[in-house]
Amino acid sequence: MSDRIVLRGLYAHGRHGVLPSERRDGQTFVVDATVELDTSRAAASDDLGETVDYGELARRLVGIVQGEPVDLLETLAQRLASSVLEDSRVLAVEITVHKPQAPVGVPVEDVAVTIRRERA
Repeated sequence: MSDRIVLRGLYAHGRHGVLPSERRDGQTFVVDATVELDTSRAAASDDLGETVDYGELARRLVGIVQGEPVDLLETLAQRLASSVLEDSRVLAVEITVHKPQAPVGVPVEDVAVTIRRERA
């Protein structure tokens, strides 16, 4: 059994991309995270310490997006997923990184990469 905590539409300014202008100027990235875990202990105790604090999680993910630049969305998504999996209560995580202002040379509403990682 796994329950889910979902964060959708987490906005952060980052400097990720392969183009010099992306590193220089940065742009908005949007992150969705689905965290799979067992929340039964938290539900029974009504204790935040028994679950993943989604406020703290959101701040940590924003910090990664705002942090050290990478070339690829795949790399950024992996960094985010690895950070979430540092919490031993997390069984799996799905991360989507959206780059709505991606410079692809044609009109596009969004570019996104989604990965899913499970605890080994």
